[in-house]
Amino acid sequence: MICSTLLTYCPFCQMRVLFLLVLYGALCGASSDSNQENIETLTDNGCQSFCTCVCVVLVLRVPDVQSSTVNVPLTCGEAYRDQPVIWKKNGKLIQALQGNQVEVQVEEMNGGNFTCHSPNGEYLNHTVILVQLDPDNRNVILKEKSPEEGYIDCSAPNYKGSFHCTWTRTSSRSDATVLLVRAERNMEKIPCQLDADGSKVLCHDANCPYKEEQHRISLTVYIYSSARLEAYTKSFYLREIVRPEELPLSSDGKSFSWDYPDSWEKPCTFFGLQFQVKVVQHGHSCDSSQEIMKNITEATKYEINVKTRRYVFCVRAQDKYTSGPFSPWSKCIDSF
Repeated sequence: MICSTLLTYCPFCQMRVLFLLVLYGALCGASSDSNQENIETLTDNGCQSFCTCVCVVLVLRVPDVQSSTVNVPLTCGEAYRDQPVIWKKNGKLIQALQGNQVEVQVEEMNGGNFTCHSPNGEYLNHTVILVQLDPDNRNVILKEKSPEEGYIDCSAPNYKGSFHCTWTRTSSRSDATVLLVRAERNMEKIPCQLDADGSKVLCHDANCPYKEEQHRISLTVYIYSSARLEAYTKSFYLREIVRPEELPLSSDGKSFSWDYPDSWEKPCTFFGLQFQVKVVQHGHSCDSSQEIMKNITEATKYEINVKTRRYVFCVRAQDKYTSGPFSPWSKCIDSF
């Protein structure tokens, strides 16, 4: 977390998660040789709420980091305009930088944490400079789950509005930190909560479950490693990610019965499910392609008639109106 680097100066900054960062500044230009680079300014409102520190994040968007050099203006703050100020980068004093307003040179991906201090070493303010490739099509921080899913996997157990999204860091960037998560539908923000290790976010869209979805949900995760920042976006309708939870399954021999999950939306006539039943050889998983029998039904009871006495009975559910993702398999393993 950006603010966690300020433990010496601002212990309360630990208490806020950085996905509360909100965009407050407009894009501005900064020249680098003959190119014009974009600088986006972000600020952590949570940090400002808990202490006097100001955690500012500057994002440099460059088309290619090779031989990239950007001059970035920094300011310690209006309160220190007429005071002597010294600067440090990643905790090390920069002798050439003095004064409230300075300019630092960022070469390639060499951003960092810049703090300004009074001559006696007292901490005053903090700015982080990150670099993002634009367009960012060379992703190295997160693993791609599949060409269809992309880098983020989202799921919801019903239509009540809560959904969660997960992602996985690559082994070489396992220490990468989430800077910001933004979720919205039709320009309306959706509140989210990031988990402790920064690999999952839980969000809640307050729209009525009976309302037909007209607009997609857009979720963007900003994550950084060292001074490299990457943005990953997932766009979906809730109906595309609703995945029922595992079905409660019971058996009295060759007859199997189950019920809708407790978490599933009611009434079932409006939020109907259909079920895939499957029988595989004993010792095989429910995902085996060597099934003995497979069928689709809307009933919650099924009686099988197969010759073998050793098999695995499997059942899973999906929304019958959208044909969305299946629930996890429920299974009975026995010989009869």
